[in-house]
Amino acid sequence: MTLDQMVELMWRRIQDGADFPEELHGKVSFDDAYRIQFGLIERYRGVGDSQVGWKVGLTSKAMQAQLGIPHPVFGFLLRSGHKSTGTVFEHASLTRPGFENELCLTLGTTLTGPGVTLEQARRAISHVAPALEIVERRGGSRADLGLAQADNAQQKAFVTGTPMPLGTVDLAKVTLELSVNGVTQERALGEEVLGTPVASIAWLANKLAEFGRHLESGALVMSGSFTKQYNANRNDMVEARFEPFGLVRAEFR
Repeated sequence: MTLDQMVELMWRRIQDGADFPEELHGKVSFDDAYRIQFGLIERYRGVGDSQVGWKVGLTSKAMQAQLGIPHPVFGFLLRSGHKSTGTVFEHASLTRPGFENELCLTLGTTLTGPGVTLEQARRAISHVAPALEIVERRGGSRADLGLAQADNAQQKAFVTGTPMPLGTVDLAKVTLELSVNGVTQERALGEEVLGTPVASIAWLANKLAEFGRHLESGALVMSGSFTKQYNANRNDMVEARFEPFGLVRAEFR
């Protein structure tokens, strides 16, 4: 099967709101998955949407252990998926939804790999916002990691609070307190994200270089979760407070 055929099958899945195409089960490698993503970006552009950045996933040991993949991955962010804090999601419209607790980083300069360093990545970050990634998990009991990656690494939407200049903040020391329905669930530090969320930027720039792409100035990058992935249940109200960057909230009805 050609790459174009794989892209077409995944695009039909998206348009139909269906599960993974049966023809692709067990046949999509991680490199294929990334190339399928690039094809899907073009399909979205063709219907009037636009890419606003990237997500980095599986950056914490908790997430890597939870999904059984010992390295980061990336997906893309769409303008249509960007929601403001306080957004209420219709739970019934989502497929096995979940959420992750992240920072949304804005790039002030372009980064081109390979060889992007942590120092270069930090200098490229202009603003930081508290964020939640909303994910959808398809496939049921038939786990297919290649297909999940081709399906934009589970990305459905991302919710952000008010962006603030990075300034002198050490992102490794940013603190997260997560609560669901008013009950604290977990606390974590930014160092859970590859040692520092800055490392997500460096990794992404260098990984994109393998496909002849770069990180553009103005792009938004979801850092990867400070914690494990959580289920989003109907009537849940989620609050993630990232100090010193503030609060982000989402609800599921």
